[in-house]
Amino acid sequence: MSWFPQQKRTWLERLCCKVLCAGATPRHVALIMDGNRRFAKKCSIEKIEGHVQGFNKLAETLEWCLDLGIKEVTVYAFSIENFKRPKEEVDGLMDLAVEKFKKLLEEKDKLMEQELCVRVIGNLSLLPKDLQKIIAEAVLLTKTNNRAILNVCFCYTSREEISTAIREIAHGVKEGKLRASDCSEELIEKCLYTNKSPHPDLLIRTSGEVRLSDFMLWQCAYSSLAFVKVLWPEFNIWHLFAAVLMFQYNLPTLEAAKLRSIELREKVQMESDLMCALKEAGGDTSCTNAELYLKNSPPESSVKHLTEYQVQREQRIQLFLRSLDEKREAELQNMLVGDCNSC
Repeated sequence: MSWFPQQKRTWLERLCCKVLCAGATPRHVALIMDGNRRFAKKCSIEKIEGHVQGFNKLAETLEWCLDLGIKEVTVYAFSIENFKRPKEEVDGLMDLAVEKFKKLLEEKDKLMEQELCVRVIGNLSLLPKDLQKIIAEAVLLTKTNNRAILNVCFCYTSREEISTAIREIAHGVKEGKLRASDCSEELIEKCLYTNKSPHPDLLIRTSGEVRLSDFMLWQCAYSSLAFVKVLWPEFNIWHLFAAVLMFQYNLPTLEAAKLRSIELREKVQMESDLMCALKEAGGDTSCTNAELYLKNSPPESSVKHLTEYQVQREQRIQLFLRSLDEKREAELQNMLVGDCNSC
């Protein structure tokens, strides 16, 4: 099946789409596409055929999302934990991934016409070399597209993602690119695989399971969650409409919680910056409340030291993040030109 199926909408589907678009729609939707194996068992077909049907459903769903103005979609395609499945099934999934990414590249003209950016997120070093190469080709080909974004989480778990971000920061401190005091929630977030994406506004999981299965635990802290009691290949546009409607209902509460989180993060960062600036300047570090300190007419020199420290910290972080982006880009380039004779 094509990545761009161009389905026809019924008049009722078009009407409901317009009604939903009159309100706030998610910018970013995350999907846990659960139930392919159970669908195969239910229909008495091979497991791999269940996964094929799951891909076909994904292609349809991406088009529905575009109709709703949803610019970015992230899908949980393959967990690191999935390597524990029978070898025959894992090999079949790897072969299917190669086939589908080849199909994507065959549809290069449509891909570029739709301005679809494809990102593959996870520990790609665990994948077969031939799959690494074709993934790198698709990612590098589409990296400047920005009309729509598809993030494919492959060889991914949230714990591995967060651990990798922490290791990158620790390495940056060891090399002198960062200071230990630069480590913060914001910096960790910017070192995640998803650092180029806003957090999902809506997460949908099919199959009736009510758990996140180590998927985007950091990013979905303030997402609307929809657990749909239908196997992924049976998911339809009405299930998506219902999830978006639930998002719209929950939006005020989610936005308020998100705002409180941002305010707390900024307060913690300000206090850290003040303590570091005063310590460097040899000032009094006994005050731990930055807002109170700054309101009580502190010495002009303290305010100057704080401003200088914040500028320098931001410069360090930006240089570090630039080097991290370059490192990840180089890894993709190496996958693209890698020797696949041993695959």
